[in-house]
Amino acid sequence: MSFFTSLSGLQAAQTEMSTISHNLANVSTNGFKRSTTQFADVIASTSNSNPTQMVGSGTVVKSVRQQFSQGGFTQSSSALDVAISGEGFFIVKGSDASNNVSFTRNGSFLVDSDRYVVDAQGNKLQVYPVDGSGAVVATGIASTVSLRLPQISGKPEATEDVTLSLNLNANSVIPSDDDRWTDVPYAFDRFDPATYNHSAQTTIYDANGNALTLTTYFVRETTPTTAEPTSDWTAYSFVGDKQLNSGTDPDDIEPIAMTFDGTGKLTAPAGPTSFLGFLAPGATTEQMITLDFGDATTQVYSPFSIDASSQDGSPVGQLEGVTIADDGTVRASFSNGDSQALGKVVLASFSNPTGLRQLGSSTWSASGLSGEPRLGEPGANGFGGLMAGAVERSNVDITEELVGLIAAQRNFQANAKALDTASQISQTIFNIRS
Repeated sequence: MSFFTSLSGLQAAQTEMSTISHNLANVSTNGFKRSTTQFADVIASTSNSNPTQMVGSGTVVKSVRQQFSQGGFTQSSSALDVAISGEGFFIVKGSDASNNVSFTRNGSFLVDSDRYVVDAQGNKLQVYPVDGSGAVVATGIASTVSLRLPQISGKPEATEDVTLSLNLNANSVIPSDDDRWTDVPYAFDRFDPATYNHSAQTTIYDANGNALTLTTYFVRETTPTTAEPTSDWTAYSFVGDKQLNSGTDPDDIEPIAMTFDGTGKLTAPAGPTSFLGFLAPGATTEQMITLDFGDATTQVYSPFSIDASSQDGSPVGQLEGVTIADDGTVRASFSNGDSQALGKVVLASFSNPTGLRQLGSSTWSASGLSGEPRLGEPGANGFGGLMAGAVERSNVDITEELVGLIAAQRNFQANAKALDTASQISQTIFNIRS
């Protein structure tokens, strides 16, 4: 009997060393939870056994129990890396058609080729659906959705109204042209800076959200008889290579005539100038825009300056960044200034987390021992909060594991010695009989 008693001790010590070795091997595994080996003694007894003379039959491994204590945190530069500070597990679903639900503490997520937020195994992070304000609209594990990042946001809006407030320098000289005072009409050439005084550029958008550049060139005029500068200016507006027509005849392109009074206040045009329609590149329908210099446009003795520029068009927004708030709200920002709530990270907890079934890769699944998951939002109802830009490390303490390994080795050697002693005793008995 002592042979089997010592053998059970050897097996138990070997299991403990395997458990410790597994812990040490995963000391750098994010979200890993260490395990400890629990033993129980074996007693074979009957109702008529004398309790004062009972001898045990060895030991047995009762369980290999996981320890779900908090691991340390490692800072990360990724916006999708997130750690749970406190109780809870992330919920992820498998990338295959089965959509198996599993749970993890490893919050190192990335974006796959289909723009889903996934872990290293391709499991999709689950979130609660939210409305435009970020409020949760459905709860329960059946209502969770896989977090997916959109590529664009909003609808394109063609520019219709442009406002441009500026100051034209009252000291501006007349653009030089040797032919100006001959019978040859003075010719404005936007490619020749000598033929205009100032220019202003404004980005506008066509019906498809494509960016176009509206460039307006300002030329100071003179009186034909004295050649002295006046308070009159001419504004030539172009969208790309197309000159805009402020007149009514499509065959006679007219620029905008600007007039200022003696105080430098704009007197004409008195309101927005409407241009005839123009075709944007690739467009089939003409686009109509107006240009309004407003009441703030002046001609005073100070350098040319653009004080304000605005337009009412907008492009389609391209995804620029993603953030995860402490309460789990995932929000995307776009190049057109839009901000969109994509969902709220949902956490799960269990009445007996040590009963979870290990799946590897720092993931677990529910079992009959763990109970059904209880779902909640980060930071509410006893769930831990989230720390964006951080990842939870393994909770393995190397010093503690090495001390445990020494104790397990000692136990193994002691049981091996007991087995050797029992063998020697048996050999002695065999020698007596012979």
